[in-house]
Amino acid sequence: MAHGLLKGKRGIITGALNEQSIAWKVAQLAHAEGASFVLSNAPVAMRMGEINKLAESTGSKVVPADATNDADLEQLFKEAQAALGGPVDFVLHSIGMSPNVRKGRKYDDLNYEWYKQTLDVSAMSFHRMLQAAHKLNGLSEGASVVALSYIAAQRVFPDYGDMADAKALLESIARGWGYRLGKEKKVRVNTVSQSPTMTTAGAGIKGFDGFFGFAQEMSPLGNAPAEACAAYCISLFSDLTRYVTMQNLFHDGGFSTTGVTPEVMAHFAKSE
Repeated sequence: MAHGLLKGKRGIITGALNEQSIAWKVAQLAHAEGASFVLSNAPVAMRMGEINKLAESTGSKVVPADATNDADLEQLFKEAQAALGGPVDFVLHSIGMSPNVRKGRKYDDLNYEWYKQTLDVSAMSFHRMLQAAHKLNGLSEGASVVALSYIAAQRVFPDYGDMADAKALLESIARGWGYRLGKEKKVRVNTVSQSPTMTTAGAGIKGFDGFFGFAQEMSPLGNAPAEACAAYCISLFSDLTRYVTMQNLFHDGGFSTTGVTPEVMAHFAKSE
């Protein structure tokens, strides 16, 4: 049931690849809640995905942009403002990629050129995006910006590799820009630390099934599905959260604050 939480609001949603994507579900729900927005992804990702189908169903314009290219990001905000009729009220950063993880390079044997790519695509792109928005006055007064993160920014998950470093940087960037944009225009900047989620990106991580199962048994509410994450993002875009900023918000069913559970202990209990 829609509540009109984003009625009249304008936004930019990045990272929608296919129906599994959290960004895809955010777009669907934002549309249902009354928002108009521009969709964006890297040209190579757009060739792999189905973003045009999403654009058609939500009445949205698609603007290709390489999130590591400053000129592309500036063009994204220019085209978004032209298409939507003014500065945007919300932005979703749902961008992440690690060549080291994809190609099986362990944390103690990283390819450093790939490492730079990981940091640029997965974290620096967030800084670039907000710098472009700031330069072009692309965010409205009281706008809300959300980037998707993961608890590996705070805890060690060995197979998450250099993506953990990228997420830690992403969260720091949110605080750095959150302070500046908050002082200037009451803009909120937050990260959402989501449960392991069955997306195309998640499936590319070695041992993901183990990640998912462990988190499921450690979380009192179970893993948060993509649809629930989308709803949480919508609440952060809405006027209901006007004083929430510079936070890393765990959306993980309680995983982040649970020490141990009987279900997990049972795997190690000795049979009598």
